[in-house]
Amino acid sequence: MPKGPTVALLPMKAHSARVKSKNFRVLAGKPLYAWILDTLKSLDEIDQIVINTDARDILAESGLTEGGKVMIRDRKPEICGDFVSMHLVLADDVANVEAETYLMTHTTNPLLSAGTIRGALAAYRGARDEGRGDSLFTVNKTQSRFYRADGSAVNHDPDNLIRTQDLEPWFEENSGLYIFSAESFASTNARIGKKPVMFETPMLEAVDIDDAPRWFMAESLAMRVAAGEPLGDEA
Repeated sequence: MPKGPTVALLPMKAHSARVKSKNFRVLAGKPLYAWILDTLKSLDEIDQIVINTDARDILAESGLTEGGKVMIRDRKPEICGDFVSMHLVLADDVANVEAETYLMTHTTNPLLSAGTIRGALAAYRGARDEGRGDSLFTVNKTQSRFYRADGSAVNHDPDNLIRTQDLEPWFEENSGLYIFSAESFASTNARIGKKPVMFETPMLEAVDIDDAPRWFMAESLAMRVAAGEPLGDEA
């Protein structure tokens, strides 16, 4: 069992390079940021949600102010900008908001479900308590044939064709969730500690909006969720 509070870190900046005003743009009926925020609010396992932002006024205009589980922290000028490492933002939150467990996610992962987040927290705590891990990050599992730019095979033998499902699985960090402690963060100055465990997320929940095509993909799926339809990998 956790000894202290679990705090969700949800950084949010005003500017977006590839999709204009992305965090505040309406996705299937509500601002993008509200999708993951509403999910985090619904989880009893999360005690506080910290939004580190340079957009307090924009959030207020869209109806979000500090209160309840939500703490809004004004981002320091020296850690604002498109080229500032996210680890500097997280370090500022960890230094100023005490917690036993930190869970970091993004507004750009609107389809992550409460069940997936709950499962990741349980997996992290199990690994921590058993000494198997000090942090957790989410991944996409891939079994496919990869090639280098020169056409040479990376993970398979073209002269010995086997089924893709029999290939060694590869795992892609998908930026959906990171779970860590202050101690693991200090050990690497990063959200992934020295002994991380991976947690596979459902394919459709793992959509990460970092460009216009992925916005449209997420919007199509979000409309289904908003209509009360299930979002399953069998879809």
